[in-house]
Amino acid sequence: MELNYKKYGAGQPFLILHGLFGSSDNWHTHGKKLAEYFEVYLIDQRNHGDSEWSDDFDYDIMAEDLHEFIEEHGLKNIILLGHSMGGKTAMRYAQSHPENIDKMIIVDMGIKGYPVTHDVILEGLASIDVENITSRREASEQLAKYVPQPTVRQFLLKNLHRDKETGFSWKINIPVLTEKLPEIIKELPNEESMVDVLFIAGGKSDYIVDEDHDDIRKLFSLARFYTIEEAGHWIHAEAPDKFMNKVLEYTLL
Repeated sequence: MELNYKKYGAGQPFLILHGLFGSSDNWHTHGKKLAEYFEVYLIDQRNHGDSEWSDDFDYDIMAEDLHEFIEEHGLKNIILLGHSMGGKTAMRYAQSHPENIDKMIIVDMGIKGYPVTHDVILEGLASIDVENITSRREASEQLAKYVPQPTVRQFLLKNLHRDKETGFSWKINIPVLTEKLPEIIKELPNEESMVDVLFIAGGKSDYIVDEDHDDIRKLFSLARFYTIEEAGHWIHAEAPDKFMNKVLEYTLL
């Protein structure tokens, strides 16, 4: 599959994978900073951003998408960063192709399965009458019945594309994401990987808690852990300076 991407800088390849409902645009600021040291690739995963849509959607498939991207661009000795769903894709890739990875950073995502929490969001997104709305404000008002938090709505509605000729349309494949939600939240296969990896957790998030560390080390024995206590799941947005300092400390050693 052809994945859309943005490229900045020069040097060792540094690939970044966004999370569910996200896109490469979410990582523009961090990507530009990292480009002072690395050749940065911000990648849209399938069914997100400006990448192609497909009915096929699970971590094996997304890891293979990433492998094809790396092969196509002739990338070696990469640094791989993934947030949330992108973290699971990155870990699955590390299980399949550890030889291509120098270092890996997983942002607030563990190896375990997670409870269903995004079904209401998907229901809300599907309820928006995109063919008849005339503004993002209208979309936000409709979505508020399902997602009361303004900041979350603002993030989700970044996926609305407006064309002067055709009006609004989605840049995420809502029907497939809804159907494949069980694939998105399931645990990783029990396969060991000897990749050097740093897990960065949010202290206000429950995606990675201290009790998860032993299980994670069963699959990633070289794992190290760092928690940014004041951040939730969106660590890179909530504590950007502390997050970037830790990423650079780890990758530039």
